[in-house]
Amino acid sequence: MKSAHRFLVLVAAMLTSAASAQVSLAPPPAAPDKAAPDKPAAAPPKPDAPAKPKARPVAKKPAPSPAPAANATPAAPDDPNADLVFGAYQRGLYKTTFDLAMKRVQEKGDPKAMTMLGELYAHGFGLKRDDAKAAEWYKRGADAGDREAMFELAMLRMVGRGGPVNREEAAKLLASSAKLGNPNAAYNLALLYLGGETLPQDLRRAAELMRVAADAGSAEAQYALATFYKEGTGVPKDLEKAARLLQAASLAGNADAETEYAIALFNGAGTPKNEAAAIALLRKAAKQDNPIAQNRLARVLASGQGVPADKVEALKWHTIAKTAGKGDPDLDQALSSMSAEDKAKAEAAVRRWFSTKGP
Repeated sequence: MKSAHRFLVLVAAMLTSAASAQVSLAPPPAAPDKAAPDKPAAAPPKPDAPAKPKARPVAKKPAPSPAPAANATPAAPDDPNADLVFGAYQRGLYKTTFDLAMKRVQEKGDPKAMTMLGELYAHGFGLKRDDAKAAEWYKRGADAGDREAMFELAMLRMVGRGGPVNREEAAKLLASSAKLGNPNAAYNLALLYLGGETLPQDLRRAAELMRVAADAGSAEAQYALATFYKEGTGVPKDLEKAARLLQAASLAGNADAETEYAIALFNGAGTPKNEAAAIALLRKAAKQDNPIAQNRLARVLASGQGVPADKVEALKWHTIAKTAGKGDPDLDQALSSMSAEDKAKAEAAVRRWFSTKGP
């Protein structure tokens, strides 16, 4: 029962994150036709609730570079079969992109070009942003069978851009796009099955869809699926599979996965125990503003377990984590006896940290 309750809390957090994340569309469409110690104590610490997955569409392509002159012409590609529309888009030549995409629509009825026009209008690249026109072009691309257009239109329908909110239509579009192999659609459809509002809750189906996206390289899906295996929800409980997925997601730079994988490494849960590697990952995730990593790093630094004790640095990370809402009464007590001089050093380090973050 305790595990089930924790998972339901996790689901709610994922969906809350998704509600805001889905407002922003994923970056450019694909080219056409182509987990730390728990307490500073002698015994190996145990993690508490897992870090929450960030529910958001997975980036499909790098964001384009800033636009140069609006009417510039892209250099001819070395490969004569390369796509001129997408090439211009990647170079930030949005006026050229629009003209070439429109020509392909008019001459060939190309659904990928329709999707590109939707992208230009959705982001206001090279022209005034127009959600209604973006939705219109995405719909034309979706009706013509383009999986990226289906996904992007689903994201608009989910939040009511370019028309009223229509989560049912969004779910159908995501299902169609996922069926055509779009991992972003599979991931977001899994979130709907997790929530149990737009679609009946189906944890097994959510896990299947997460696996599709995870196998395609989505770090967010790898992290979420690792949580499934860790909790045994929708799939058989398997700490080794959870650890492997966390490792994959952490290698892709997912700070939540780095934190959870560090916890697994520190405790030897599903993977050989390796405190040094765990602490290195905690430092990396802490520097990426992950409050759980900051808290766990403060704990090991305060206790000197797996790393030389450093209470000044421990107080620094403890204070930063508290600012983000990750308080820890045990650390408050453990660090309360520090000298005034050491506390002042930690406070200065905290100020330097926040001074580099900007407004």
